[in-house]
Amino acid sequence: MHHTIIWQIRFPRVLLAILVGASLSLGGLVFQALLRNPLAEPYILGISGGSAIGAIIGIMMGFARFPGVSFTAFLGSLATLGLILVMTSGQTILKKESLLLSGVMVNAFCSAVILFLLSMVQDSRLHNILFWMMGDLSTGDMNQVGILFALLLPCLVLIFWLSHSMNLLLMGKELAQTMGVNIKMVTLTLLVTVSFMVSATVSYCGLLGFIGLVMPHLLRLLLGSDHRVLVPACIMGGGAFLAVCDLLARTLPRHGEMPPGVITALIGAPLFIYLLKRSR
Repeated sequence: MHHTIIWQIRFPRVLLAILVGASLSLGGLVFQALLRNPLAEPYILGISGGSAIGAIIGIMMGFARFPGVSFTAFLGSLATLGLILVMTSGQTILKKESLLLSGVMVNAFCSAVILFLLSMVQDSRLHNILFWMMGDLSTGDMNQVGILFALLLPCLVLIFWLSHSMNLLLMGKELAQTMGVNIKMVTLTLLVTVSFMVSATVSYCGLLGFIGLVMPHLLRLLLGSDHRVLVPACIMGGGAFLAVCDLLARTLPRHGEMPPGVITALIGAPLFIYLLKRSR
């Protein structure tokens, strides 16, 4: 029994937490570099809202959590990304104000749709939907971990390969162009890659906030602003942070467990306020 609990239940869950935490942390780092805004994070584009809408529709239609709900959540994420790319098509995609405002507007619309869908659910599915929206790592197994790792590994490698270009983008558009950086191509590549990566993780385990907001900011204060160092640091730091949060979510309640998204919010929000005051 101990072997089953450790290797078939706990170990896949820890690996899933590491993969998801690394992806969200790295996504926040990339968005902060592209938008040059320390408050940017993976959910700024509204991808989480679109994924939540897709997952709720899948649950209401009676699909299994995997692959049914995960697939509908992923479709919702892709639809949201396509909508934002259309809204910021052309040269405006390089303007951080346009991208941020588009994400805020799409998030607001997705929140309204989520509330509408929740108001239509009257049975036990409501609990499943609410639990998923707060983050759920309890359903992970080695098959899901393997599929998610195969999806995320090319994204992680590509972002690390473009880490030097992100350093040049922080110095300004003119300087980056003189150094041979194709700004539009690099921006679009990073944007699509991170959006795909974040939507894949959200479709597997739901909404987990503050990881992509806090971890890049903390590591930037500790290690500096070189993305060649920050990219692997965010992968390791974000994965460790979510694994610890999931451990606390399983051990703190006397009966049952709480969603790890509750722990990430309880830890992340005060920590980010402290980091924000310290950076000032």
